[in-house]
Amino acid sequence: MFAQNKTEGVFTPDNLMAGSEDNVFVVKRTIASGQNLKRGAVIGKITASGKFILSASAADDGSQVPDAVLMQDVDATGGDKEGLIYLRADLNASALTLGAGHTVTSIFDDLRAKSIFIL
Repeated sequence: MFAQNKTEGVFTPDNLMAGSEDNVFVVKRTIASGQNLKRGAVIGKITASGKFILSASAADDGSQVPDAVLMQDVDATGGDKEGLIYLRADLNASALTLGAGHTVTSIFDDLRAKSIFIL
């Protein structure tokens, strides 16, 4: 028996991808409530809950460390939502959304260590 394909979202071509889509790894994770994030947002994981929020350099809950990049828009203003995130990809720096206090330079090494390469 063949597994049925499941639609997870709609892809609209943009400038986020910098390399081949053959070298991309995507998983579904929980985006914490109170946020409306766009594709390309650099997110960090809250240590206590394991949920993701926009990474800000001054945070002290674990999310200050860039951990992944959001693959799709996620509106979690009304509650936690699942969203697809890149765990491995080659991405254009100019298409990323950075949280307060972060620069492309400040996120580069943390994301590179996770196989997300910023070009």
